[in-house]
Amino acid sequence: MSRNTTSDKRRPFARPPKFKNRFFLMTFGILFQALGVSLLLQLRLGTDPCTCFTQGVTRYLPLSFGTAQVLCHLMNFVVVCIFDRGKIGFGTIGNMCCLGYLSDFYTSLYNRFLPDSFFEGTFVRYGLLLPALLVFLLGAAAYMTADLGMSPYDGVPFILSDHIHKISFRLIRVLWDTAFLIGGFLLGGVVGIVTFLVAFFLGPVIAWMQKKLERFLTVS
Repeated sequence: MSRNTTSDKRRPFARPPKFKNRFFLMTFGILFQALGVSLLLQLRLGTDPCTCFTQGVTRYLPLSFGTAQVLCHLMNFVVVCIFDRGKIGFGTIGNMCCLGYLSDFYTSLYNRFLPDSFFEGTFVRYGLLLPALLVFLLGAAAYMTADLGMSPYDGVPFILSDHIHKISFRLIRVLWDTAFLIGGFLLGGVVGIVTFLVAFFLGPVIAWMQKKLERFLTVS
C-alpha cells in the first residue's frame, strides 16, 4: 500500500475539499466494510490481521466483537494522539467506534433471520467467500479513499516509518500486519485464505477506486 502523505500536515479533524462527498464516501465505506467483516467472521475462512487479533481477544474476554475492537484500537489511538494528531479525523472515530458494533448488528440480523446452521454448509461458506471479500475490500477502499483520517491500526505504521528511517514503510507495514496476525492466531483467531487475499488485493483495489472517484473528490 502506498504511503499517504496528505494527512501529515493536517490538524485533527481537518475538512479537505469536497468534505461532504468525502464524508458520504467514508460512511458508505464503514457500512460496507462492517458488512464484509461480519460475513467473513461467519464464514470462518480468515479475516484481515486486525480483525483476526480482535477475534482472538473475544475468545478470552466476555466482550462483543465491537467492544473488543474499540479496546484494541484504543491502544493504538493513544500512540497516534501522542505522535501525530494530524492523522486523526472523522474516519478515525468512525472506524474505531462504529465498524465493530455495526458488524455485531449485522451478525444479530443473521442470527435472527437465518437458520442456525446457515453458514455451516460448505457450499454457502465458499459460495459467499468472494462476495463477502469484495464487499470488505470495496468498503475498506472507500473509507481510505475518502481520506478523512485513518484508523489507529493503520496510523501507527506511518508513525513508525517517520521515526525508523532505515526500514521502508512497506516492510514496516508487513511486519505490523504479521505481528497482529500471529498474535490473533495464538489467541484463537481464524487465519485462512481470506487473510492472504486481503493482503494481496487491498492495495490494488484502493488504487483502482481512487482513480474512479478522482472527479467525485476533486474540486472542479
